[in-house]
Amino acid sequence: MSIAMSHAMPEVIQTERTLLIVEDDKSFLQRLARAMEARGFEVRTAETVGDGLQQVEQSAPAFAVVDMRLGDGNGLDVVSALKQRRPEARAIVLTGYGNIATAVNAVKIGAVDYLSKPADADDVVAALLALEGRKADPPEHPMSADRVRWEHIQRIYELCGRNVSETARRLNMHRRTLQRILAKRAPR
Repeated sequence: MSIAMSHAMPEVIQTERTLLIVEDDKSFLQRLARAMEARGFEVRTAETVGDGLQQVEQSAPAFAVVDMRLGDGNGLDVVSALKQRRPEARAIVLTGYGNIATAVNAVKIGAVDYLSKPADADDVVAALLALEGRKADPPEHPMSADRVRWEHIQRIYELCGRNVSETARRLNMHRRTLQRILAKRAPR
């Protein structure tokens, strides 16, 4: 670890690699947890705000990755509780619904960064360990705009119980257009 890094983060955070991931998408949660363990973190997981708050209360981790919207509430509640119990902890917020207002709110309550889903594990690590006051470097190979659009459509489709008509209505697009998009492979 560089000298600059040692001034940016408290000593405890440099050595302790405990991480709480709060995410309601079970497959994404499992993939991210495995990837973060492979990168040297001691990972605990939660699928709800309630579980996340309970984990923070039992033992506040040094790091947290929290989904913004969870089935039982707002993930920012977990970030806020973590910052109260452990002010030096570093948390980032993940969301599939990125907008400026929620990003500002996340940073105000103590999140160090705000990433759009699906986030790559390397991006998550870079954001968690970034020097104070400096953003992580942009990803080498970011998703294309077509891929981001496709991911968003797939998420809404899943949230609508794989109902094409309901998904098309919510996305304000013609049902046949949506069917053609769903029939294609994911863009790169």
